[in-house]
Amino acid sequence: MIIAFIVMFSVFYLFQINRMTLALVTSREIPEENHEKIFRTINILITILLVSLYVGVEFTP
Repeated sequence: MIIAFIVMFSVFYLFQINRMTLALVTSREIPEENHEKIFRTINILITILLVSLYVGVEFTP
């Protein structure tokens, strides 16, 4: 049950973060060639955060 909630939360959270990142790179007029690097970095960091959330919830007594 908790795994399904964490997966749904993670998908929603990643979608929202990507939407905010797109707004940031658009408003700051960051060149197109840097967009991929920015999105990749942010997505990797958020994925690490979400995995640590899962580990903290699942394996904490």
